[in-house]
Amino acid sequence: MSYNMKKGITMIAALVLTISATAQQTVADGIKMYNYKKYQSAERILEPLAAGNVQANYYLGLAYLETGDAAKANATFTKFPEDPANISGTARVAFANKDVAKGTQIAKDLAAKTKKKEWVPEKFAADAIAYSEGGDYHQAIVWYTDVLTKTDDADVHIGIGDAYRKVAGGGGDAMNNYEHVTEKDAKNSLGFTRIGDLWYEAHNYQSALDNYAKAKDADNTNPLPYKSLADAYARSGNFPKSLENMKTYMQLSDNTLTDKIYYAGIQYEAQSFCDAAKYAGDMLNNSGSQLTKDQIIELTGIEGYSEASCGDSVKALKDLRTYFQMQNPSKIKPGDYIQMGKLFLKLDQLDSAGYYYNKGIAGDTAQNKTDIYRQVAEGFRLKKEWCKSAEWYNNMVKANPNTQPLDYFYRGYTYYYCRTYDAALSSFKEFETKYPDQPSASYWVAKSQAAIDSDATNGTANDAFIKWLGVVGPDYYKAGGAKKSDQKTAYEYLLAVAFNKKDKEKLKEYEDKLREIDPDDTVLKQIEDAEKSGNAPKKAAPAKTKK
Repeated sequence: MSYNMKKGITMIAALVLTISATAQQTVADGIKMYNYKKYQSAERILEPLAAGNVQANYYLGLAYLETGDAAKANATFTKFPEDPANISGTARVAFANKDVAKGTQIAKDLAAKTKKKEWVPEKFAADAIAYSEGGDYHQAIVWYTDVLTKTDDADVHIGIGDAYRKVAGGGGDAMNNYEHVTEKDAKNSLGFTRIGDLWYEAHNYQSALDNYAKAKDADNTNPLPYKSLADAYARSGNFPKSLENMKTYMQLSDNTLTDKIYYAGIQYEAQSFCDAAKYAGDMLNNSGSQLTKDQIIELTGIEGYSEASCGDSVKALKDLRTYFQMQNPSKIKPGDYIQMGKLFLKLDQLDSAGYYYNKGIAGDTAQNKTDIYRQVAEGFRLKKEWCKSAEWYNNMVKANPNTQPLDYFYRGYTYYYCRTYDAALSSFKEFETKYPDQPSASYWVAKSQAAIDSDATNGTANDAFIKWLGVVGPDYYKAGGAKKSDQKTAYEYLLAVAFNKKDKEKLKEYEDKLREIDPDDTVLKQIEDAEKSGNAPKKAAPAKTKK
């Protein structure tokens, strides 16, 4: 059988090239995973390739280093002792082991190997310092700057930008380098991510969001912008959007324990309480041996607080008691005590609720504690614990006289339903003086006076009700609901006073007013029945002269 050797050699060469291209592409994928902080994915891709590829070996070592295994990283780097990248890896290991002097010396020796037209050793020497803690970042910038006279490589611009971010006042130069990268390559997702990070650090969240969106568009497999978007939205208080982006990040990332714990926290902040409780609980049950003590404490807190809002108050109390026992007291925030107080309030354990509320107030160093006072006051109000609620609203108004009108209203309102009518009257008068444009203040001044004059014999509330009726107008009741009820209350009191004072003229006036609003009104019917039975007033009371 004859064989065409030339054709066979060509086929073998083509096969070798195909295998090489496939392997090279896989190395590129591994590097991409490393750059996108998917270190476990990077390890999985690069481990079978590292023995025969110095670049794969280098990034594999970096992935080991990022996941905390410095010894394994060093053993990996030393397999190619003459390669500049792997030499710089050993410098990074030294820095990771807190041996700054050794790391610096390795980097300097590597930079010294750079020849006139070469730039690779100097670039990796700069990388070793720029991406480690404790080195001289200014020296890294000097090396990068020299490298940029020989190449316009995007990785070098990213590197010098990252170094500039670590020195005071370097943000502008960092931005220039990142923008240079994205201007040359609109698909450089990493460059847009870095620009977004810069804006985020400057608290310019809209610009950060814009650039993270560009990073997503450039490469929708890059998880970093989604995590950064989650951070930015969380920082701006938009937790639903934060959770939306965090869900996508979790789909694209390696789902490390740190990611999972952060995800559980965002679920809680976004008020997805039942999801957060289940997620945190599952992590505690299934990942216990991998979790640090601090992670266990954090997850226990998330689970407990989420359960408190999800509905399982008994389980929440059990978990939160565990959380408070485990957590360092210095790390327990005033808001934690407030949340614990709310839980005890939900369980109708009022003394314990008050205890934790007071601990929260005492621990809050902010001068303006209005928000905490309001949370406590609202908690008691929603439980219809009127007297305790009134006490906290009163504390709030005293601490911050410029608080919102609604706080003044609820202070008087809760005093009223606590049946402390004098305190309610005083509160509503202060409300009326502070916010004269609030007609509800005049109404409740009148209502408090009417409660004090409970048998409607003195007419104490007459002036206040008449004043309020003049403000709201005769057709106020036509809106229905509470407005109709309030106007009826005013005329019922005025009618009862007129009846008791035997003031025929006022009696007729208020009967007509009340009949117009509700002909079946109970007070109106009682007085009409009394008139029919012969108890009607025979003579109007003389008008009182104002002095």
